[in-house]
Amino acid sequence: MRIGGRLQGAIEVLSEVEERKRPIANALKDWGTAHRFAGSGDRAAIGNIVYDALRLKLSHAFLMDDDSPAALAHAVLFRQWGFTPESLAERLDGDKFAPEPLSESALAAFASGNLADAPDHVRADLPEWILPAFKENFGDDWLAEAEALNLRPSLDLRVNTLKADREKVKKALSRAGADLTAIAPQGLRIPPGSGGDRLPNVTAELAFQKGWFEVQDEGSQIVARLVDAHAGQQVLDYCAGGGGKTLALAADMDNAGQVHAYDADRTRLAPIIERLRRAGTRNVQVHDDAAALEGLSFDRVLIDAPCTGTGTWRRRPDIKWRLSEKNLEERMAQQDAVLAAASRFVKPGGLLVYVTCSLLPAENQARIAAFLEGRADFEALDIAALWQERFPSSPKQPHFTDGRFATLTPASTGTDGFFCAVLRKQGWTG
Repeated sequence: MRIGGRLQGAIEVLSEVEERKRPIANALKDWGTAHRFAGSGDRAAIGNIVYDALRLKLSHAFLMDDDSPAALAHAVLFRQWGFTPESLAERLDGDKFAPEPLSESALAAFASGNLADAPDHVRADLPEWILPAFKENFGDDWLAEAEALNLRPSLDLRVNTLKADREKVKKALSRAGADLTAIAPQGLRIPPGSGGDRLPNVTAELAFQKGWFEVQDEGSQIVARLVDAHAGQQVLDYCAGGGGKTLALAADMDNAGQVHAYDADRTRLAPIIERLRRAGTRNVQVHDDAAALEGLSFDRVLIDAPCTGTGTWRRRPDIKWRLSEKNLEERMAQQDAVLAAASRFVKPGGLLVYVTCSLLPAENQARIAAFLEGRADFEALDIAALWQERFPSSPKQPHFTDGRFATLTPASTGTDGFFCAVLRKQGWTG
């Protein structure tokens, strides 16, 4: 397909996402099924236009003075892919699969538009009601943090040290352009590329089938390492989901001790069995019923709490525009419930590690403050000191709040957005 057909395909997918509120991945899959003549490169390029358009939806619409799918898709090519209106028009001339030309008013608006004149939330490409939370969390850095959240993400991998070492896996993935991550000691990173570039399908690699690595964002690897799990300990991953952090913990423990992976949602938990088998883990028990945990206590309890997912907006920009204040309130209630439930399983002297992939203080600092209020049995540890212990040579640092909380972001650590707090239960483990 030429650029005109790809542009038209992206407009069709954007229309489906906008009108029917469908996840991007589902809309792209259905488009590909209905257009089987499109090759993998075509589908990748169309997907890139769609994702780029939704990451910068507000600023694209402001500069085009038009928020239609066609205007958003054209804005991607003008602002991010290196086309000018004139060069694009030349490429589309005579292409029967190209979309209708943009209106003269949209082209004139783009030629004269200045993003500096836009409201703050438009410059940041944030829902307007979210903007105060970003300013609260990041102060003068709020715009830089928001802008970094609107860039394409890399493809990050975690080397499975139960089967391979980092240099071995890097060599195996040399064709994919894998290089070392800056912070996570077992991480590899493949850059996101630009324009119509597509990321390699690393799960088709023999090294993946052998269990040498897992796909896992560097931020997720980092917060798993902050759990500080050691061989011989008893560890609970309370909201285990698909098991990414469970696998990281098992590897940190060198298959010694025990990791209990629990999630109430069987659908989310389902992939973990195959992943554990491929990774060669022998120290993980999987539970979908909380009753199986009764009577147990643990040296480490990790809560990867349900959240709004604001830290993952690079990868899932469509959810940014569907998020509501009601959604946030629902997540806060769930977070309070999970903290109360999981904290019962921490041994005296043990650690409770609270993690979200959110950048909103209401889900993070405020939830820990609410949990600690009136409780003398838990205290928040100095996470800046823990960071120095776990990542002594790190060239980057997250945002530290009151010395007790860490927020990883695309701007500060080059990762997805994650919040982490580490609490110690009072007492002696013996």
